[in-house]
Amino acid sequence: MTQSVLLPSRVSREFPLGLHAIEKGRATHVNAAVWAPGIASMDVHWRRPDGTWTSDTLVGLDGGVHHGVVGPVDQGALYAFWPTGEELPGAPGETQLLLDPYSRALETIVTDAASPSYYSVFLEHAFDWGTSERPGTAWRDTVIYEAHVKGLTKLHPEVPRELRGTYAGLAHPAMVSYLRELGVTAVELLPIQFHIDEPHLAPLGLSNYWGYNTLGFFSAHTSYATEAARAAGPAAVLTEFKDMVRALHEAGLEVILDVVYNHTAEGDQGRPALSWRGLGDFDYYRNHDGRYVDTTGCGNSLDFSRPHVMEFALDSLRYWVEECRIDGFRFDLAVTMARDEHNAFSTRHPFLVAAKASKALRGTKLITEPWDLGHDGWQTGRFPVGWADWNDGFRDTVRDFWLHDAATVADGGSGTSIGRLAGCLSGSSHAFAASGRSPLGSVNFVTAHDGFTLADLTAYERKHNEDNGEDNRDGHDHNHSYNHGVEGPTDDPRILAAREQSARNLMASLLISLGVPMLTAGDEFGRTQRGNNNAYCQDNETAWVHWPDDDAARRMLETTRALLAIRRDFLSRQPCSFPSRADQSTLLWFSGAGLPMTAHEWEDPKATTLQFLLGSVGGSVSGLVVINGSAVPAPVRFPASDLVQGKGDRSEQHRSFSLVFDSAVAGTPCPGGRVRPGDVETLVPNSLRIYRY
Repeated sequence: MTQSVLLPSRVSREFPLGLHAIEKGRATHVNAAVWAPGIASMDVHWRRPDGTWTSDTLVGLDGGVHHGVVGPVDQGALYAFWPTGEELPGAPGETQLLLDPYSRALETIVTDAASPSYYSVFLEHAFDWGTSERPGTAWRDTVIYEAHVKGLTKLHPEVPRELRGTYAGLAHPAMVSYLRELGVTAVELLPIQFHIDEPHLAPLGLSNYWGYNTLGFFSAHTSYATEAARAAGPAAVLTEFKDMVRALHEAGLEVILDVVYNHTAEGDQGRPALSWRGLGDFDYYRNHDGRYVDTTGCGNSLDFSRPHVMEFALDSLRYWVEECRIDGFRFDLAVTMARDEHNAFSTRHPFLVAAKASKALRGTKLITEPWDLGHDGWQTGRFPVGWADWNDGFRDTVRDFWLHDAATVADGGSGTSIGRLAGCLSGSSHAFAASGRSPLGSVNFVTAHDGFTLADLTAYERKHNEDNGEDNRDGHDHNHSYNHGVEGPTDDPRILAAREQSARNLMASLLISLGVPMLTAGDEFGRTQRGNNNAYCQDNETAWVHWPDDDAARRMLETTRALLAIRRDFLSRQPCSFPSRADQSTLLWFSGAGLPMTAHEWEDPKATTLQFLLGSVGGSVSGLVVINGSAVPAPVRFPASDLVQGKGDRSEQHRSFSLVFDSAVAGTPCPGGRVRPGDVETLVPNSLRIYRY
């Protein structure tokens, strides 16, 4: 390896971090900068076009940032850092040096060593966005579709085989058309930042399918690109990713990334350094007296009480927004990112403030997974205004009402208060109002990538994770599910019908609730993982989305599309704040007798029938939702005309309720079944109806 000569006439700068060209051309001199405050001097090593390696010492040092002008460096060149004067662990290109935390691409090099080595790639990327623009969908109109880039199209019969499981596959017209026709507005992608497998998976023949083990926070994951793009190099991979974003934007669909800034792929303290651990172990990772403080369960936690760690995460977010036009982010274990120098959660944490105040991030959707594994780690509803939280309380309550309670009642017990369900359907003010937030701060979901699918919630009461290689110890044990009498697959038509009805109840509850709904890919037609509720390591047909064409799948898909259309109709003007006591026009609640709910009825565990009128900001009533959560038929009297506010401009004699959805019906019923205020209708057990008013 040769040592190049640093050009003294060129002045380097300590920012921006990473490698950035200071002149145009394929081979160019670059400004190299890396934060490593505990290291006296730093070298950068890079590969020349002929395959040989050379290096320069970064002569500048300001505020812990080593910087220097080096080169010429070719576009696509591999590079890495190593402390000056320290013995190399082996020849560059054959052993692991220290990655640039800011590298725009990573390359994996497999040698005869026990594990692969990773190298940063110098990449400056131009892309023609044409006339495409970000959709800018308002929160009140947003419907999120959580999906995995590979798993979504790997088995899709209408996507060309060479594109399946790739960025290009997601951008294919068949996939884009499907999403538009379904009625969602945003695709939330499980991690697409470059990630690697945890060491314990390889001996089991498994891999980290979900991708929550990030190594490159500025790099698109290479294996999600087509074989042709991978062969053409990192620039082609990034082009394919941006092509996907552009195609989705042109279809009016936003792109939200699931991002993991709470920990890195370096894992436990004793494992080898890949980047941050070698650049400044205790400068990047939270520790106490030299031992890691782990709030993530992944072996390490980035210390967001340190300004440079916050800067690193913010720079990464800005890159994805400015360079890749991403519309929003879902932050994995977000509480870790809001822990202060005392390891305590703070709603005024500088990172939360800076992300919301950033001009570059203005208008992006910021969504938290509002918990971690540390002390006081559950913070649902407590993040500040401007952030939205995954609402696990909504998930558990809706599951309890339609599934767990049904199982309990079947065994002779009693269910929970219907007031819990109403609170969630109306935006979970009990969780969000105290922090000054609105129903739009609640991302409602019944399922997510983590846990049972919607179909499996109705078919399994126990997890079945044996294929994960951990003797079924992993995954949640309490799933609020109900198998309807048989664990797993069955041919019993009665049980199958009951499961389908429960799935429709769950989907309807999600899509008529105030807040922002999130669907999990495949739930719209009954995808199963055969009872695996922790498929993070199942890069196979267990976790990939199947695209069935059987009657049950068609019925569920038809139901989901109909409910999404109803949501657009009834909730397109849902309120952006919780109603005051003086204005309760947006939601009006009635008992099965058609009278306003009393305090006793809200808390009565035997009260399982409920009606509520959905209104709009203007005060006019859009629809009536009627719920029978009991195991027996229930007569329901519709509210009288004088109890219904916001009558609109129709005369009273023409005012009626018209049925548009009935969860007891397999498939979407034709509109009809008109009833007048004060009339009585009988609902079948465990069912939900929606009427247009």
